[in-house]
Amino acid sequence: MNNFLLTVTVLMTLQFSTATAQKVFNIEGVMVPRTIEFQSKKLSLNGAGGRTMMWSDIYVQALYLSQLSQDAKFIIDSDTEMAIRIEITSSMVSSKKLTKAMDDNFKKTAGDNLNALQPRIEELKNYLSDDITKKDVFKLIYSSNDSSVWVYKNNQLKGKIQGFDFKKALFSIWLAEKPTDEKLKNQLLGK
Repeated sequence: MNNFLLTVTVLMTLQFSTATAQKVFNIEGVMVPRTIEFQSKKLSLNGAGGRTMMWSDIYVQALYLSQLSQDAKFIIDSDTEMAIRIEITSSMVSSKKLTKAMDDNFKKTAGDNLNALQPRIEELKNYLSDDITKKDVFKLIYSSNDSSVWVYKNNQLKGKIQGFDFKKALFSIWLAEKPTDEKLKNQLLGK
């Protein structure tokens, strides 16, 4: 009996060690890194999932935090480094469709602050206006050092958008009480 328990314990420990040592995860065919580096800080994967529209997968999204959490409000209100990583998985996604979706979503998340945010929303849309192809990767990384969202496409910095208020409205698109996709929200929160 003791040998059996020892064997089970060893096997479970090995299995757990292998899982925690993974550097990437396969999420709906997309290899999502466990961590990303930003300004010499390591952000850890909080959760990831796919966005589907009209029965087609359109992108895989991951949320990275400096402090893991399942509390959406805490994440939205947190003035700490965090990132959204989006990998396009469908040729149906275009910059026109993406920027239109951004407009619609900011109208829901910005509330009374929409007019103040509008110039910065236009700035983000400008950074997303290049042609978008399958396998493009966008990173929207919030830096508490300069209170700005750094926008990357395929690891190339497109620009920075100032303001903690902008970060809150942006992350609310996916994490608000009424997000763009409830299932994706739960996946990003690791639920």
